[in-house]
Amino acid sequence: MEKAVDNSARTFMDMMRMPVLFYRSIGEDIYAHRSTNPLKSLLLKIYLYAGFINFNLLVIGELVFFYNSLQDFDTIRLAIAVAPCIGFSLVADFKQVAMVNGRKTMIMLLDDLEDMHPKTLEKQKEYKLSDFEKTMKRVINIFTFLCLAYTTTFSFDPAIKASVKFNLLGYDTFDRNFGFLIWFPFDATSSNWVYWIMYWDIAHGAYLAGIAFLCADLLLVVVITQICMHFNYISMRLEQHPCKSEEDRENIEFLIGIIRYHDKCLKLCESVNDLYSFSLLLNFLMASMQICFIAFQVTESTVEVIIIYCIFLMTSLVQVFLVCYYGDTLIAASLRVGDAAYNQKWFQCSKSYCSMLKLLILRSQKQASIRPPTLPPISLVTYMKVISMSYQFFALLRTTYSVN
Repeated sequence: MEKAVDNSARTFMDMMRMPVLFYRSIGEDIYAHRSTNPLKSLLLKIYLYAGFINFNLLVIGELVFFYNSLQDFDTIRLAIAVAPCIGFSLVADFKQVAMVNGRKTMIMLLDDLEDMHPKTLEKQKEYKLSDFEKTMKRVINIFTFLCLAYTTTFSFDPAIKASVKFNLLGYDTFDRNFGFLIWFPFDATSSNWVYWIMYWDIAHGAYLAGIAFLCADLLLVVVITQICMHFNYISMRLEQHPCKSEEDRENIEFLIGIIRYHDKCLKLCESVNDLYSFSLLLNFLMASMQICFIAFQVTESTVEVIIIYCIFLMTSLVQVFLVCYYGDTLIAASLRVGDAAYNQKWFQCSKSYCSMLKLLILRSQKQASIRPPTLPPISLVTYMKVISMSYQFFALLRTTYSVN
């Protein structure tokens, strides 16, 4: 790979900017192994662990509230209201655990991608980096906006609503409510100072959950975008190779380089699966239930609650679609390598070259993909199945609730 870096070229760290910055805002430093300031790294780690201890205590409070609400039919709607928030929190928790457990894999994956990243502007044009980056940025911006909008509206809606009533509309009392349904072992609204301490504590927990949920997917988007770019470059090189019969040695050397390059990309895909497979399994299992419960809230609530839960619903739908879209894109990009190899003028080359090309085509027919355990490779078909399952749960829930 090129050693010199063109100042006008986009670096790998430019593409990693969003997940790196957001992760650091909760104390998670992806590149802590490169840090030259051990004190800063230690403080970030303390901040991260303190945040997650607080967050998990709040999740326990949600679970207790959920259990208590199930004890009486009159409060079942409250259980349904808190259920998607619990699902979101558990997925965020598990994603962070997966990142911590797979840190070595993640570091190796990111280092390999950075090493393979085209360094000069001319090379980046050959790779069509700008096209891939443009799509990636749009996806990241949309999903980031929705994810932060969900946590922000849930966190600050009660305080804003109570402030408007108390300060502008002349209400006698300030309603001390929280954005999330959580059980406390004490009266969290007994006084102003207790209320506001708990309010900002919950707001921080919601932000941490949103960032942990968001950044794992942003990192996946960046990684899959890079791998697809490399697959696309391999396909383009194969299709453009002239395959002149009088240059058999050059042809074989070219093909050996391509096979090694292709094998490297396939190993990167395996690293992605090692890092994400189990967290995505939980993600898809929870997503079906989340979408079901959110949809129920949208159909059975007031206008204000409907607006808030609509943002939550859009976030959940977009998150599942995002993962499925990039899974589908990865499959298509890897299969395109075999098509490009076959479209060469291989009939002009030697038998040795054709035999090697045949092996490349056979290997490319085994698609690179994101594969959660026990589930088929993730694609847009997976998205349709998740939506279908969510609707079935929703119809069952509506029927059960209306009968009772």
